[in-house]
Amino acid sequence: MSEKSFSDSATRAPTGPRISPASEQLREKARRLIPGGAHTYAKGDDQFPVNAPPFIVRGKGCHVWDLDGNEYIEYGMGLRAVTLGHGFEPVVQAVQAQLAHGTNFTRPTPLEVECAEAMLSLVPGADMVKFAKDGSDTLDAAVRLSRACTGRDKIAICGDHPFFSTSDWFIGATDMPRGIPQWVRNQTVKFRYNDLESLRALFARYPGEIACVILEAARTEEPREGFLNALKDECHRNGAVLVFDEMITGFRWHLGGAQGAYGVTPDLSAWGKAMANGFALSALVGRREIMELGGMDHPHERVFLLSTTHGAETHSLAAGIATMRAYKELGVIDTLYARGAQLRNGIERLTAELGLQKYFGVVSRDVNLLFFTFDPDGKPSQPFRTLFMQELIRRGVIAPSFVVSFSHTERDIERTLEIIGEALLVYRRALAEGPEKYLEGRPVKPVFRRFA
Repeated sequence: MSEKSFSDSATRAPTGPRISPASEQLREKARRLIPGGAHTYAKGDDQFPVNAPPFIVRGKGCHVWDLDGNEYIEYGMGLRAVTLGHGFEPVVQAVQAQLAHGTNFTRPTPLEVECAEAMLSLVPGADMVKFAKDGSDTLDAAVRLSRACTGRDKIAICGDHPFFSTSDWFIGATDMPRGIPQWVRNQTVKFRYNDLESLRALFARYPGEIACVILEAARTEEPREGFLNALKDECHRNGAVLVFDEMITGFRWHLGGAQGAYGVTPDLSAWGKAMANGFALSALVGRREIMELGGMDHPHERVFLLSTTHGAETHSLAAGIATMRAYKELGVIDTLYARGAQLRNGIERLTAELGLQKYFGVVSRDVNLLFFTFDPDGKPSQPFRTLFMQELIRRGVIAPSFVVSFSHTERDIERTLEIIGEALLVYRRALAEGPEKYLEGRPVKPVFRRFA
């Protein structure tokens, strides 16, 4: 796209989707009734430009529609939970079949065994599984098991990874610790990703005190050669349990998650998000000698592992089974890599043409593309992030990230790249003239912050 075409389009720049007074009134009502206006912080108004649609009412594939009928191509897909696409027919049919027979009973259903078999067939080295509804529950259970089998209290988490749980053991270690006792905060310590010495320093500082080590096996950067194996050895040498958070890597990196991709089997791993294409289902899997402490077939003192009223609802289990079947039969992960690569290559071409490589780009694997926005000084910038997202929304794309789904077609990606190109032209102008000239309203803010 040339500078001339930018000048031509500037006089008729898209005004963006129309947000009706009714939508704004409902937004205000939501803020009165719901703390933050949404039930997930990452979906709150402060995470999006002011021109973002207040509500999404339906979706099909990778397209969504807001309350006013505006259509968008969506990325991020329900915080990476909708990997196959909205309204994916085989999953919908499996759920509908179960709904007709009821969703929750006084005794277990055969689906619990079927789903367990499906899950364990995909995860290398996993002997047992326990289902729940979200990732926080399963990581909480991993912490409890680790403390039980080691007799220790402290938890070592990777400080470079943004989120593990809504429980005190993690939130107390963030920039929003209000309401959490100091003695709880003191139980969680941090090490750096790809920095084995930082973990060794923790073991040396707290000898015999660390129950488990929790991290994502990969996120925006790949593990250095031998890092994960060395980390596992270090954990076992010091008597700690190794826990992988597979919420994002699970069913994206590989059918067997990051542990399948890198060939390193943790003691426990927690899964969620992509397990059931948006339906509420998560899982803790791991070695039998640890997992069975939460059961009845052992002589030891029992551990209250996971026991939730809705943990094994039949429709969510059916969704999980259908989703895992789709992964195996449809080559879903290969498609995710292909679409992500198409998007990455297009973005790199655009930034090279516009001379923006130092200021905008994407990181992480092709299946999990996250974009960075830097200001003229090369520093991360929320105003520039907001401006970029604003310009995408004006043209029909919602993208807090560029995480693709199986339903994103080559045509969707090409249309997205056209829109990104137009947005980057505005970005380039803002680098010279200041984002305030182009930004509507306030910039977005980090989720974890002490004050509004």
